[in-house]
Amino acid sequence: MSDTTVSQAENETNMFLFWGCFIALITTAFGFITRMFLLDDPAIVATLGLDPAEVGAFKGIQVWPFALSIIIFSLIIDKVGYKFSMMFAFACQFIWAVMGVFALSTIDADPERAKFLIYWGGLILALGNGTVEAFINPVVATMFDKDKTKWLNILHAGWPGGLVIAGILVIFMGELPWTIKLATIAIPAIIYFLMLIKVEFPKQERVAAGVSYKDMLSEFGILGAAVVGFLVTLQLMDFFPEGNKMVFMGIGVAMVVAFGLYTKSLGRPLMFVLILIMMPLATTEIGTDGWISGIMSSVVTFHAGWILVYTSFIMMVLRFFAGPIVHKLSALGLLILSCVLAIAGLWFLSFAQGVAVIFAAATLYALGKTFFWPTMLGIVSEQTPRGGALTLNAISGIGMLAVGTLGFPYIGALQADKEIQAVKPLFASVQEDQLLTDKKIYEIIPYQVLNMEKVNELVVDKAPEAEQANLKDKIDTARKGSGQKALASMTIFPLIMLLCYIAMWFYFKSKGGYKPVSLNDGH
Repeated sequence: MSDTTVSQAENETNMFLFWGCFIALITTAFGFITRMFLLDDPAIVATLGLDPAEVGAFKGIQVWPFALSIIIFSLIIDKVGYKFSMMFAFACQFIWAVMGVFALSTIDADPERAKFLIYWGGLILALGNGTVEAFINPVVATMFDKDKTKWLNILHAGWPGGLVIAGILVIFMGELPWTIKLATIAIPAIIYFLMLIKVEFPKQERVAAGVSYKDMLSEFGILGAAVVGFLVTLQLMDFFPEGNKMVFMGIGVAMVVAFGLYTKSLGRPLMFVLILIMMPLATTEIGTDGWISGIMSSVVTFHAGWILVYTSFIMMVLRFFAGPIVHKLSALGLLILSCVLAIAGLWFLSFAQGVAVIFAAATLYALGKTFFWPTMLGIVSEQTPRGGALTLNAISGIGMLAVGTLGFPYIGALQADKEIQAVKPLFASVQEDQLLTDKKIYEIIPYQVLNMEKVNELVVDKAPEAEQANLKDKIDTARKGSGQKALASMTIFPLIMLLCYIAMWFYFKSKGGYKPVSLNDGH
């Protein structure tokens, strides 16, 4: 067989494997958007008895475990293999489908059980989705090692692609039972499983180059481990609110100390900077995507899910054409421009009214968020190739861990605050403690929510009977328009990123310009 024939056969195998990975990522988006739409359904939320921040926690549970599975599998994936990881991911996604369908089929008869299944099913879904990322990212980076940013962008067109397909399906299903809507995740899951179960996966770039396991961990270092330890500690405190907080902090410290004793390395400074940037990045993209339908549902007359579908369609199309754009602007130039567009988009969305203006603002936001995630993966893979699967996947894991533990609940708390600010003027002579209830997220982020039971009592006590109906209408109107205003506060996340990317641009310029690090060249 000639070299040309071998090369052609190898390319065909690589492309088949690539599209299997692409469909696996589509499956994660199916699970994400169908569950997010479920938790944006007022009837479902009312039946489960959740306030906005608690809805954020329910949304967060399908995000932060993603981080744990992607990081854990990154540590062991070279030992257990890509195929085992793929099978584990499929099993988790299928189990969630069964749990979700069962929960919603019995929600009216037993809402507490449904609440339990939907919450913990989100965790299982997240473990599966994280494992998908754990194997697809290093596989694609290895197959296309000379053009990583381009192909990682194309690969991650599968995420918005899945959001578009699943979003349209759910919207057009209309009044069909949620059991059917949630079960749609089984379709792409079965397809990628059948595609990949017999495929031979390549050896990871770091392994092929002979870089040791310890060297891989050293790229991540103590600083990276400290971030993971901190976020994991917060999540343990939330999971076990009655537990001893010192024990959880001890677990987090022990993780970092053990990592440090083994690696004896603080890690690459650039890697630590990228880790820190990834936290607001994930909140800007995934956090906003998870909340956007719920936030905008009260200010639009159409299904608010169309906004997410529309922005996801823009992302999908642009990521397929990422190669020429990256070559024209450079990775950092693209990220700087993306931050500016995301800031403008979120700001205009916070007060946009009317279909045309809302979709114009959404266009700006979509253009901004499109290249954030995959371009960051490309930079990490190009700058820390010795980190292998760990650094490439850990950056995604930490981003998801941050948005799940802090981002989603914090955005919910922002909405609660805007709701308070909108309603308070209607009760100018009333003390705040008569309107509000104090709460905390992870015992470290205090926030307040309107106590609607107290508010309704005040309406009866303070307003003449003839004016009570009018006052209630004013309260409802104020509450409905308040969530949208929280989008303006969320511009802080891309603003932080913008400042960091500008600093990185000047750093690389002082070094002669941005250049990928190649293991094969010995750099």
